[in-house]
This record gives sequence, C-alpha cells and structure tokens, in this order.
Amino acid sequence: MVTKEEKTTQNPCPVSAMVALIGGKWKPIILYCLRSDTRRFGEIATRIPTISRKVLTDQLKELEQDQLIIREQFNETPPRVEYSLSELGKSMAPVLAAMEKWGTENILNKHL
Repeated sequence: MVTKEEKTTQNPCPVSAMVALIGGKWKPIILYCLRSDTRRFGEIATRIPTISRKVLTDQLKELEQDQLIIREQFNETPPRVEYSLSELGKSMAPVLAAMEKWGTENILNKHL
C-alpha cells in the first residue's frame, strides 16, 4: 500500500501533494471549521453533524500527525482538549476562502 508520504513525494504535482495531505470528505471541512477559532471536540462535532465521532477522531489525529492542527490537552477535571490550526494549517486560509467563495458562487447561489 502506498503511504501518504510516498504519494506526496512520488508525484511532483503540487496539487496532487495537497490532495494527498487534505484529501477526503472531511479534512477540508474540519480545517474550515477551525479556520477562525480554537474548538473543542464537541463543538466540531456539532458544526459537522453528519460526521461520526469515530471518523472525526481519526481525521483529527491525521491532521495533527500532518501538522495541520494542534491538539492541546489541559490537565483538568473533567479533561479538556482543544484543537486549533497550526501555522501550516493557517497558511491554508486562502485556499479554504477560495473554496468557500467558489462553493457559494457556483453551488449555493446556483442551486447545483
């Protein structure tokens, strides 16, 4: 099986590398959800109601491993964990904004 690292290094196309990093159904939506605020797991789950808790957990772990988000665990009772964009994740803000604009102009406004 080809790993994500192999996918990003085998193909010199930067779009392919980016898709390998944030591809899939949920990662762009999670990044978009975190674009302006730090959020707890439950807040993310509420904002993306169609994602299962297991899938959300798995996707957050992958985004953290890929250094796109930061997971901060607080030593409190009850435990508190917050997620935010890393600097690398924040650098994707223009991409997410372009996706939002395109979606609004071409899907929402045209009812596609």
